[in-house]
Amino acid sequence: MELASYADFAVRLVNSEEPERGTDALTSVDAVRALFPGPSRAAALADESDLPRLRAVRTRLRGVFEAAAGGEDVRAVDLLNSLMVEYPVSPMVSGHDDLDASGRPNWHLHLADNAPTAAANYSAVACMGLAIHLTELGVDRLGICQAAPCRNAYLDTSTNRSRRYCSDRCATRANVAAYRARKREEAQQAAQLTPRG
Repeated sequence: MELASYADFAVRLVNSEEPERGTDALTSVDAVRALFPGPSRAAALADESDLPRLRAVRTRLRGVFEAAAGGEDVRAVDLLNSLMVEYPVSPMVSGHDDLDASGRPNWHLHLADNAPTAAANYSAVACMGLAIHLTELGVDRLGICQAAPCRNAYLDTSTNRSRRYCSDRCATRANVAAYRARKREEAQQAAQLTPRG
């Protein structure tokens, strides 16, 4: 697995809550397990104590995304660094069952799931993935959706750094709202110019 892909862990955790709408999907041990992309030792460790821990990390990760989206690069990096100090990773070389043409393993770095709790493992992986994404692509590649009331986090992987929404659905909704606002404005201007007789 490419280490940068672990940044999706951070997005998944941050987006488990929609503060503007008052929703929180992180309400059970099953919800903690569902954050992990598949069965793992770390997911199997999940218990009730992971819920408040992951909620606290989620709040702090949201702060990283919000600082980055607000152009506060140094603050975003400082917030992320403080999380990485708290949740260190254990890298390991892995080949899994991925073999090259000659039958030899394709060796790559992987993050070990040897943390003592599901929350510690998930947090370490999410923070490391986000750090790799940030250092390879830039702080400005971390965003918060601009479609109201959505405030979901996203990773901008576009070639021209143009992403502003977390999904096509939000982009469409924002575009339709902007179109309708323009049409209302045009109608109001036309009404003001029409002579009353």
